[in-house]
Amino acid sequence: MTKRFFGAKQVAMVGIDIGTTGTCVHYHSDVDIAGLRCAQCEEYFACYQCHDTLRDHHFVPMAKDATNPAVLCGRCGQELTYQEYKTGACLNCLAPFNPRCEIHEERYFC
Repeated sequence: MTKRFFGAKQVAMVGIDIGTTGTCVHYHSDVDIAGLRCAQCEEYFACYQCHDTLRDHHFVPMAKDATNPAVLCGRCGQELTYQEYKTGACLNCLAPFNPRCEIHEERYFC
């Protein structure tokens, strides 16, 4: 398990073999930088597979209409709501997120 801290607020992202931008053993392209927040434990994880391996419960999706942050940019540490994340890039550093993550959207958001 790796816990890496991002941004000025030092927000943690948890996962297996997390790279410097939030990539993990499961997803490791240049755009796999979004840490997703589990609604149950309220921690950011590199992916649902890392979460399910490292915690004693399955990843619980965040509500799409939640006003609290649901995504952590692994490039700069900016926390984003679902609506902000859906713009496709970090609002702070403009790093693009992987558009193919839409395939798993129901795992992360409800």
